[in-house]
Amino acid sequence: MNDVSGPTGLLLIRGLGHSGSTILDLALGAHPNVVGLGEAVRVLDKPLPEETRQAPRELRSDLCFELPCTCGASAGNCPVWGPILSWLRVHDDRPLIEKFNRLIEPLICSSTSWLVESFQSDQQLINAYNLGIPVRIVYLVRDVRSWSHNEARRGVTRYGRGVTVGWRSLLRWWRVNRRTEKILQDSGHPIFNLGYEELALQPEVALRKLCDWLDIAFDPLMLQPGLNSRSHILLGNPMLAKPVDSHAIRYDGAWLTSTALSLRVAPLLPFVAAMNRRLVYSHGLLGEGWPAA
Repeated sequence: MNDVSGPTGLLLIRGLGHSGSTILDLALGAHPNVVGLGEAVRVLDKPLPEETRQAPRELRSDLCFELPCTCGASAGNCPVWGPILSWLRVHDDRPLIEKFNRLIEPLICSSTSWLVESFQSDQQLINAYNLGIPVRIVYLVRDVRSWSHNEARRGVTRYGRGVTVGWRSLLRWWRVNRRTEKILQDSGHPIFNLGYEELALQPEVALRKLCDWLDIAFDPLMLQPGLNSRSHILLGNPMLAKPVDSHAIRYDGAWLTSTALSLRVAPLLPFVAAMNRRLVYSHGLLGEGWPAA
């Protein structure tokens, strides 16, 4: 298999937030022929007037020279983001696709097989047909029990609530993934289903499968994303502020010891359990011993 297989393509990581998109972006960016751009759409979309202290607005000011990029430079001095952030100060009303094309144009070359964009809730790039490069999609899904438990922990951090995992999160996981799956299928782009559990617990096998699908050779550097990534990520998971957290791909299995009733009952809900098995464990990498719903 060749490292460079043809013209540069765009790989979109899509799905529910907090499902592993940042670590996957970093891992792919550790490949010598891949450049990760993080949540580029979130950066490029013009901030709303009420977003006075949000990072996308701060990136349009001199604060961009204080905010870091994962390449090691500040956002304002980053060779990928610096020029576009300066341009956005006077061209922020331009259409998103024009902004995105301006960002990626200098990166399209024979040595770059894939550019990665990982703003999971975005649909604009999915439905854009004037990008001028091939588009593929990784549909990244986290086990419903793990995702719901993580949502409860985030609620505690933000609002000081007790750790309760409710039915609302389980049903939201099912409802959003049902809608997302249809949107991705209707897009006509090639789709690779990847479960966060299979990625985090069997990273080498999962990444080899993904590399085969992308027509690039697997590189062992991908197993140590934070140490080797060539990604240019400005926004995303808090792990970006603590690089040691991304030195290896690790699984957060806190939900396995949770006593929340909804997590134990989730496998008994046929419509939730069927989707969980199909989207999260589609490659069968964890065997029968793993508690797949």
